[in-house]
Amino acid sequence: MIHPPSPVSEALLCDVLVVGAGPGALCIATALAQHQLQVILLAAQDPWQPWPNTYGIWGHELDDLGLGFLLAHRWHHCSSVFLGEELNHGLDYGLIDKHSLQQYWRQLCIQHGVCVKQDPAGTIHHHPSHSEVCGVSGQLYRARLVVDASGHRPIFVQRPHCPGVAQQAAYGLVGRFSKPPIRPGSFVLMDYGASHLSPEEPQHQPTFLYAMDLGNGRYFVEETSLAAYPPLPFALLKHRLERRLQWHSCSLEQVYEVEQCLFPMNLPLPNRRQRVVGFGGAATMVHPASGYMVGALLRRGPGLAAAIAQGLEKGCNGMALSRMAWQNLWSDDLVRRHGIYRFGLEKLMALSSKDLQTFFHTFFQLPQPLWSGFLTNTLPIPSLTGAMVRLFARAPWTIRRHLIWPQGRELNLLLTGLLLR
Repeated sequence: MIHPPSPVSEALLCDVLVVGAGPGALCIATALAQHQLQVILLAAQDPWQPWPNTYGIWGHELDDLGLGFLLAHRWHHCSSVFLGEELNHGLDYGLIDKHSLQQYWRQLCIQHGVCVKQDPAGTIHHHPSHSEVCGVSGQLYRARLVVDASGHRPIFVQRPHCPGVAQQAAYGLVGRFSKPPIRPGSFVLMDYGASHLSPEEPQHQPTFLYAMDLGNGRYFVEETSLAAYPPLPFALLKHRLERRLQWHSCSLEQVYEVEQCLFPMNLPLPNRRQRVVGFGGAATMVHPASGYMVGALLRRGPGLAAAIAQGLEKGCNGMALSRMAWQNLWSDDLVRRHGIYRFGLEKLMALSSKDLQTFFHTFFQLPQPLWSGFLTNTLPIPSLTGAMVRLFARAPWTIRRHLIWPQGRELNLLLTGLLLR
């Protein structure tokens, strides 16, 4: 149930005020409430309205958390195509049931007493023991800690300015086709096949097909640019998808949904010495090398909530509580990993289509725990660096040469993470 703002003269009190209405906000709000904390979710829009985007995830990420029931589909045959060769990844991939995940968090909100207020956050003022947020309605909210989970353009969390932020862009649709656009019953992670394009087209703006069989004759097909600055326009992605389908003599007969996705990939980390704690996109939790985030929310949310609850129980307030929370969310190990991933993405964006496919062809031939851990950001630093060394050893000289020499801001990105700057 969404409560209207109370009379303006009456401040609403809570332990933690969570700002946001998306997956990140719902994830951390419910995780906090399960520690018997008083939580207010301050949402600019209805948090129960349908989400527009598709969320894919490796099956084991949900299985390990006991949340496999949240998958709408699971594919045992998951593959990619690089340099004309199909590679079977040997791991299950799933499509999250957006409605089920939303309802899962909604039930937890009800069960643990999360108070949902639909009132855009306006201003914030900090005091030694608490913070006060004034909603656009004029309502005042007073909390011992504020968590900003309002997305990639956060309301309160501050991060360093970063010119030239790379964006992942995708144009996709759910439809019925004259013939299956991919092998029935399968999932395609990345198909960089470009036979439908002229030779010069994909070299500096490579895109790939991301596709899944949804059953009952319905397929989801999406043309994706992994990362680019400036981002590839949706019109170009749509045009490439149409040409790809035409090349395979696959005509679109009916459209059920259209998806346009655009989000930043390599934002810098927020300042970990600020009073407001971030989560989700506001805390730069998108994986800089893959674009995934939902798995990270589900894995890291409970730990952050536990750290906040412990701090509150010990009587921590103000900056001491915020520092404890930030250190849990972005430990030194995670900060260094983020620097490595940003460095890696910068390298990938400079590769031609052929070199990029060669890189991925080599990457997915690493032992499965290494490439899977890389994509889910679950490898500790020693294992991550070990995976990079093995990749370098296996890669042909054309790729090694590119990896060795830092160009532009690549070295600075790496050092920023490794030196915890």
